[in-house]
Amino acid sequence: MSSLYSRKDLSSRSRKSLSDSPPSSPSPSTKSFRQDRASRSDSSGVESPSDRLSARTGTYTRRENRLASLSKTDDNSASKDYKKLYEDALAENEKLKSRLDDSKLELTKIRSQLDRVAQEKEALEKKVSDMEEELKTLPALARLQALRRGNAHLLVENKAMLRTLARLSQTASLPETEDL
Repeated sequence: MSSLYSRKDLSSRSRKSLSDSPPSSPSPSTKSFRQDRASRSDSSGVESPSDRLSARTGTYTRRENRLASLSKTDDNSASKDYKKLYEDALAENEKLKSRLDDSKLELTKIRSQLDRVAQEKEALEKKVSDMEEELKTLPALARLQALRRGNAHLLVENKAMLRTLARLSQTASLPETEDL
């Protein structure tokens, strides 16, 4: 076994097995390992087939116990890992839900602002069209005012001509009466 594992591997494995069991009472596998070792060293150097079989069985039992203890810790760590992953996923879902809610609120605010801007745009467009209509009527109004001024000027001239005609007709009619 020493050829298969380095010294470091053996020391780390022994540390794990020591930390798994309480220090005051050795595990049953450790007791059987010690007994097997003691019985082999007491023998005369020749192992019987029954000794080899019991040693193999003891080794197999120790290996099974070690694997079982490792799988138990793996199961516990795996279940803890799954629980942690589940909790992390829940936390992430909650964060995403809150961000989604915030985004929905922001979207409704932006839509209301957009509606308000659209209404203002329509009002401004109406004002612009009204002003354009006024501009179209302004030249006509200016022409109308110019015509009224021209008409008033013509009326004044017409009255002045009528007065001049009236004087001329008076002066022209006077000499005729004197001649007679």
